Amino acid sequence: MSKSSSMLLILLAAIFWGTTGTSQAFAPDDAHPIAIGAVRLAVGGLFLLCLVFLKGKLTLRDWPLRTILLAAVSMAAYQPLFFSAVLMTGVAVGTVVAIGSAPIFSGCIEWLFLKKRPALLWWASTGLSITGCLLLLNNQGTVAIDPIGIVLALGAGLSFAGYTFVSRDLVKTHAPLSVVAVIFTTSALLLSPLLFLFDLSWLVTSRGAGISLHLGVVATGLAYWLFAKGLSNVPSSTAVTLSLGEPLTAALLGVFVLGEQLSGTAWFGISLLLLGIALLIGSSRLAARQTVLAEERQTRTGG
Repeated sequence: MSKSSSMLLILLAAIFWGTTGTSQAFAPDDAHPIAIGAVRLAVGGLFLLCLVFLKGKLTLRDWPLRTILLAAVSMAAYQPLFFSAVLMTGVAVGTVVAIGSAPIFSGCIEWLFLKKRPALLWWASTGLSITGCLLLLNNQGTVAIDPIGIVLALGAGLSFAGYTFVSRDLVKTHAPLSVVAVIFTTSALLLSPLLFLFDLSWLVTSRGAGISLHLGVVATGLAYWLFAKGLSNVPSSTAVTLSLGEPLTAALLGVFVLGEQLSGTAWFGISLLLLGIALLIGSSRLAARQTVLAEERQTRTGG
């Protein structure tokens, strides 16, 4: 699979993630955000586990337990951190701070552990995308900023960056479907105690069951499977920048599905987000084309 194709898979995963906020808007009123996060992981983990068993691709040998545990803890931590941040700061602020900070954390993690300094193009793309997120946030008007909520959102961003960095090594040696099935099942087990802290009666309603299935199967199972497949050919810092397609999707769904209004500044932010993402994908295709041309020149010279 080419690098640009891998990027498109990650972008599609981000689009699926972007449906989360719209889905929650249709959830029953008594569904607590943290409970929704725990149920999302449980349904997603069960779906992925069933899928991998049906395909017969799950083996219990040669799994690095420490790496699996690190990835699972990172994903398990992301859910309560993110949904608590959203509860304290609002959907817009919580999402933008969490998803917007993740690329910076990811670049720093690669720099710290791999001694790999992010390329200038990555900084330009990430800067454009994060600026776009901030302009989208400006559309919300007056928002009460809770410092603790901001810290929790930053923790969520760090958790997502950590999950991406750790799981990238796993998808190089194991099938992506098996990787996400093992990680999300483990994460669901780690978060299972939260299910006993909240009223889950909303799950037996048709609307509650439908929202849970969408969040678990589409916004978690399929999304993270696509993300893992793309991650095998893309640096974690680039993958996390592409995941900024999530707030972009959420904003567009808010306009066309929920009837929300966007200001001119917010639409400009969307344009910057699209430009930043297009810059990453376009540069990848250009680099691949230059590699092919160089190989052709070398072949002609050798002949």
